[in-house]
Amino acid sequence: MFEKNILTFNPGWDNKAQTLPTFTDVRALETELQAAGVTPMVSNTAASPSGPAHFVIADPDGNQIMFDQHV
Repeated sequence: MFEKNILTFNPGWDNKAQTLPTFTDVRALETELQAAGVTPMVSNTAASPSGPAHFVIADPDGNQIMFDQHV
């Protein structure tokens, strides 16, 4: 499915995939990273103002980091 190493974060879920009462939305995380000069490799956050979305960035070694929100 993924050709390189990938680390995934799931905003809105705990370690048992249960919805958290509060969390930072993936869109806010992407905006903050972009303000710091990080450009996403892939993003579908503009498709909807809330709910499920994701974006992917790369670390300096080229490893992918996916922020994948399901709620």
